[in-house]
Amino acid sequence: MSADRAFRPGGSRGRRESLRFRERFDGRRPDSRCVRAPATAGALGVPQRRRSGRTRVRGRDDGKRLGAEELGADLGERATLVQFSSAFCAPCRATRRVLGEVAGLVPGVAHVEIDAEAHLDLVRRLDVLKTPTVLVLDADGGVVRRAAGLPRKADVIAALGEVL
Repeated sequence: MSADRAFRPGGSRGRRESLRFRERFDGRRPDSRCVRAPATAGALGVPQRRRSGRTRVRGRDDGKRLGAEELGADLGERATLVQFSSAFCAPCRATRRVLGEVAGLVPGVAHVEIDAEAHLDLVRRLDVLKTPTVLVLDADGGVVRRAAGLPRKADVIAALGEVL
């Protein structure tokens, strides 16, 4: 019995498939799919891995303001930390803890958590693309800073430094 038949029984069809398989991996006939798949995965995966879990901070959102009626709570005397979160989001719980600690440390700062699913109109208007998203508002409700992802305590305090 030949090596082709031992590899894949089934007559000439099996022999042809076996020869194609051997040609691909013996280097006689390179298959472009073997090169394209890892290159495509690398090109798409590396930027995603770099962004995942990192806090991305943007500057002022041109003229966007939030009032107490939109937030469902009063603004802080000096600043307000607004957190957009969702029920299934694990980093949202850690963000809630960090923002609560910062609001407790700095006098005149309030922390407001908004359920993104329940306030879709506000989410669309403010371009919130992922949870948690944190907005730092000044005393008048103007958006000073925003961050997507789990923020570090030092970053939140630094963003509040711009407002205070």
